[in-house]
Amino acid sequence: MSESTASEVVRRSTPHASLAALGVRLCQLDLLAPIRRRVLIAQKRVKYAPFDKLCDCFVALLAGAHGIVEVNLGLRADPALQAAFGRSACAEQSVIQATLNAATATNVAQMEAAMDEIYREQSRGYRHNYQANWQLLDVDITGLPCGKKAAFATKGYFAKQKNRRGRQMGRVLATRYDEVVLDRLFPGKVQLNAALIPLVEGAEETLALKEKQRTRTILRVDAGGGTLEQVNWVLARGYQYHGKDYSSRRAQKLAQRVSQWVTDPRLPERQVGWVEEEASEYVRPVRRIAVRCRMAHDQWRVGVLLSTLTAATVLSLTGQPSEAIVDPQAVLLAYVYLYDDRGGGVETSVKEDKQGLGITKRNKKRFEAQQMLMQLGTLAHNVLVWARGWLEAVEPAVSRYGIKRLVRDVFGVTGVVEIENSGRVRQIVLNQANRLAHRCLSAFQLLVAPTSVVVSLGET
Repeated sequence: MSESTASEVVRRSTPHASLAALGVRLCQLDLLAPIRRRVLIAQKRVKYAPFDKLCDCFVALLAGAHGIVEVNLGLRADPALQAAFGRSACAEQSVIQATLNAATATNVAQMEAAMDEIYREQSRGYRHNYQANWQLLDVDITGLPCGKKAAFATKGYFAKQKNRRGRQMGRVLATRYDEVVLDRLFPGKVQLNAALIPLVEGAEETLALKEKQRTRTILRVDAGGGTLEQVNWVLARGYQYHGKDYSSRRAQKLAQRVSQWVTDPRLPERQVGWVEEEASEYVRPVRRIAVRCRMAHDQWRVGVLLSTLTAATVLSLTGQPSEAIVDPQAVLLAYVYLYDDRGGGVETSVKEDKQGLGITKRNKKRFEAQQMLMQLGTLAHNVLVWARGWLEAVEPAVSRYGIKRLVRDVFGVTGVVEIENSGRVRQIVLNQANRLAHRCLSAFQLLVAPTSVVVSLGET
C-alpha cells in the first residue's frame, strides 16, 4: 500500500523497515560487488540479470524466507525493501530457481572466490591479531536431509532420522567472532574424517594463513575428525589441535591405564584423568585426557581428548586465573571444558542457522544449485553477525541475540520507507509501537550514518 506525500516522494509500508536500514548500509558498502563481478552464470537475460536474481534470493533469506517460493508473497510484494537493497523490482520465484539450476561447477568456484573476497573485506576474523590472541576455528559437519532424487543424496548420519537420505554441510567457524569462514557441501555418506582436510585447506586459503599464523591457530574438532591420519596432517601443517580421538577401541585401552580419576564438579556423572603414556604415534607432542561418562546399567562410555596446547593457554582460553596452573585438577578440567565449549561455538551456529535461516528447508536437486544456495545462506549468516556488531556499539543488548532473533525481531520491525522517484531511499520510519524500535533507534541511525538516509520513529 502506498501514499503519495509529495510529487517526488512515495511512502511505502513494509514489515521489514529495520532490515531496510541494513539494506541501505549494504548498498553503501556495495557488499555484493564481488558476486556481480565474478559470478557469470550463462543464462539469457529477459528482464533480470542472473546477479539480480541472486541478490533477490539473498535479500529474501535475510527477510526470513525459509523457501524460495516465499519470495512471491514476501520480497516481491515489498517494494520498500527492494528499494532499500537497490532493486527497482523483484524476480518471480520460479525465475530465481531457474538461475540457481543453471549454475555450473565453474559458477560455484566463482561464487566461492567471491565469498572469500567479501569475507576478507568485511570480517574481523580475517583481520585477527595473531600475536595478541589465539585464532580459534571450530570445524564440524552437519546433515542436510533432502529427497532421494537429489544429486549425491545418500544414506548417512542424520541425527534422529534413521535411514534418511541427504547431503552433509561442512563448516569452519571463526568462533571468537561467530563468523563462518566457509561452508562446503558433501555427499550424504561423507563424514568429518573425510571432510576435515578439504575444510581446513579451504579455511587456510580464505584466511590467507601463513606458517606463523597457523602456529597461533587452534583447530577444535569432534571425534569424527580425530583419526591418526587427520590429526597428523593438522600437526604437520603447524596448527594447534584440540579434539577427540576417533578410535573408541584405543580410547578404551588408554582409559584402563589412567591411575587417578577426577570427578567433574559440573557433571558428577563424568570423570576425567591423565593418560600418562607417551603418544609416540603423532608427529608432534600431544597431551591426552581420558573422559568417561556413566551410562545406563552402570556402564562407562569412554573417549580420549587430544591437545597440543599448554596448560597456561588452556587456562587463559577458559577464563581461569593463571594461578590455577599449580592445581593439577583445575588444569585437567580446563582441557575438558575447552572442548565442551564447542557446544557454544560451531554447534550453536549451525543450530541458529537451521532455525533462523532455514538452511535445511531449501533443497535443490542439482548439486551445484544447492551449493549456490548454501553460499547465499553463509553470506546471510555473516551479514547478520556483522550487522549485530555495528548495532551493539550503541545498543549492547543486541550482542546477546542469535541469528533467529536478529531475523525475527531486530530486522523484523515494521514501518514506512520514503522513496524518491530516482529509487533512492530518503527516510525510514520505524513503528513507534515496537519497543525494540525505541531501544535500537540510535543504533539504526548509526547503521545508516555513512548515508544521507534518516531513520526515525512514527506511526505506521
